[in-house]
Amino acid sequence: MILHIVARSEWESRGDALRPASLDGEGFVHCSDPGTAHLPANALFAGRTDLVLLEIDPARVGAPVVWEPGSPPAPGGVWFPHVYGPIPTDAVVAVHDFPPGADGTFTLPDAVARR
Repeated sequence: MILHIVARSEWESRGDALRPASLDGEGFVHCSDPGTAHLPANALFAGRTDLVLLEIDPARVGAPVVWEPGSPPAPGGVWFPHVYGPIPTDAVVAVHDFPPGADGTFTLPDAVARR
């Protein structure tokens, strides 16, 4: 399982596949795993209340999934899964609300952490 953070409105307007701006700009879709999802969430989305966390089955993506250093690099040299193509709707196996805590920071939802 890999994870992708996205605004609810972007997910709801996706059509047959999610095509984030990073796909055109950087050539891939930024994703995380359960142990790293909080890093980009807190670095890029602190305090946002309009997010969902997508659980994606990489075997159903139909595009290369490559583990690489973060873009920009994460502290500690953490690597992340990058999807080199759009994410088909049917590759998303679950959608979770992803609100920040009272202090504005993110932690992994219990439903994802238990998997």
